[in-house]
Amino acid sequence: MIELGVNIDHVATVRQARKTYEPDPVWAAAAAELGGADGITVHLREDRRHICDRDVRILRQTVKAPKLNLEMACSSEIIGIAEEVVPDQATLVPEKRQEVTTEGGLDVVGGYDKVADAVKRLQAKGIAVSLFLDPDPAQIDAAKKMGAEAVELHTGAYANAASAEFRRAELEKLIRSGRQIAELGMKLHAGHGLTYHNVRSVARIPEMAELNIGHSIIARALFVGLTSAVAEMKKIINEE
Repeated sequence: MIELGVNIDHVATVRQARKTYEPDPVWAAAAAELGGADGITVHLREDRRHICDRDVRILRQTVKAPKLNLEMACSSEIIGIAEEVVPDQATLVPEKRQEVTTEGGLDVVGGYDKVADAVKRLQAKGIAVSLFLDPDPAQIDAAKKMGAEAVELHTGAYANAASAEFRRAELEKLIRSGRQIAELGMKLHAGHGLTYHNVRSVARIPEMAELNIGHSIIARALFVGLTSAVAEMKKIINEE
């Protein structure tokens, strides 16, 4: 069974649009768990554009799913919060203030020392570390070298491919990288841009262990409710 991590950032985005108290992402996490979510994912950005410190602290106390996954940049401030809260997993991602959403994988080759230090600090607190990477062999090798437990492949190029031919080519990259990750003894995760329409092929990658999906599930939830939207996605990713 592939685990589904439900990213609830966009629930907080709606709340922050009015700087009010609703909708509460803590409630969203409970609804997602009722739909079968195996984990709850939130991204605590340095600019606090959606998820805020309060959310992370309360979610740590209330999430009943097996995994609270904290997406985060290699920022000393955010690492300090993670060390205090101790999520089950930290996923290190690149972060730029001007981006709408994460635009690509983390460059662990170019920023090796900084990322390795973050990995070491988090693991010292008993937090499993996943690195959000493009399907690039050199980046994956570097992830193994610094001791990451998992790699989450950035599926944006696959999801945004302009043609079926380009999509097949991007899927092949993901398949090859998935094999490399597994052979190196790390867990294979994937996410970004995955929808009810394009997720099946990624879910069928033999080594796939976890998918993290947010926008498409929250969009679907506007019409059917979050619990039903999560259940629908969980069914699709585990269909034979």
